[in-house]
Amino acid sequence: MKKQFRIKKNEEFQATFKNGNSFANRQLVIYYRKKEGQKHFRIGLSVGKKIGNAVVRNRIKRLLRASFQALEQDIKPCYDIVIIARNQTKTMDYEMMKRSLSHLLYKEKLFKHSK
Repeated sequence: MKKQFRIKKNEEFQATFKNGNSFANRQLVIYYRKKEGQKHFRIGLSVGKKIGNAVVRNRIKRLLRASFQALEQDIKPCYDIVIIARNQTKTMDYEMMKRSLSHLLYKEKLFKHSK
């Protein structure tokens, strides 16, 4: 995932939390908001310190980025998306992470076409 497609600034995270919609499953929480005129979706990842040490948190973020990269062609372009990892993500592998993320995106109709 290219760096220009990531949300980095705290103001952008807060705007997504405040003005966006949210949905959750057991592993992940998604916040998203529509931004007109945006050519590509942007993602922000949040993994709290309660989940594990830096190695565990970075692994979770790496798996989430890889999952987004695999689903990149199917996600609607005009959204800012923030993903918050829950405690169960520390035992997940890539396929489980991708399936959980797909579930959230499908439920919130963020795919271009119905899967």
